[in-house]
Amino acid sequence: MKRYRAYIFDQDGTLYLGDRVLPGAVDTVASLRAYGSRTIFLSNNPTKTREQYAMKLTALGIPTGIEDILNSSFVMVQWLKANTPHAHLFVVGEEPLMGELRSAGFPLSENAKEIDIVVASFDRSFDYRKLQIAFDAINHGARLVGTNPDRFCPTPSGGEPDCAAVIAAIEACTGVKCDPIVGKPSPIMVKTVMDMLDLPPSDCIMVGDRLETDIRMGMEAGMDSCLVLTGDATRESLAASGLSPTYVLDSIRGLL
Repeated sequence: MKRYRAYIFDQDGTLYLGDRVLPGAVDTVASLRAYGSRTIFLSNNPTKTREQYAMKLTALGIPTGIEDILNSSFVMVQWLKANTPHAHLFVVGEEPLMGELRSAGFPLSENAKEIDIVVASFDRSFDYRKLQIAFDAINHGARLVGTNPDRFCPTPSGGEPDCAAVIAAIEACTGVKCDPIVGKPSPIMVKTVMDMLDLPPSDCIMVGDRLETDIRMGMEAGMDSCLVLTGDATRESLAASGLSPTYVLDSIRGLL
């Protein structure tokens, strides 16, 4: 396997599952760093802040600073600041995302007539009241955007419905299209990562367990990709996907 200057890792299903670090993850990341490679950690999950992800990786034996973490909520904040810096938002999401948006100076509202953008996200408290506010806001001209396209979030017990379910509910009742969705495999996430690394794609590899987010992002960004079979994807789903990762590994240990 080629040695890369930067390894871009998905987290859940690649390095850990729930609160359990996956075999080989600690030694693999440590070895890559010892070789002089940069390691960056991505997540589409907006229910934790970058600080919380850094703390989790560090607690699992992979010491990591916030500067090496990117998640969909951070990318959403950056996109909103660049494109709609004065927007009033209604957030269908959890407190970590809402807190980041407040800290960035965005006013949050449940008044449909003053909402400019509805932000759809992974929300385990999603209910009819929130759907009604989103519906009313969009009918008054608000735009619908999303943090990530994941259908479910993997857990040790199987999984939890993720942002795609929330987006589908809002799209179904309003008839609008959610655009953009900023998480993997979005070109918005790609640009954020590549700006952070300041490296050509040929010097980077995307490592993850999900075909439609991790592997598709790597391929569309023009970088090599590595599918690990410790999370969502199987060899059967790979064969049916039409995608061609550069490498397919039973576990992250194969990177070495």
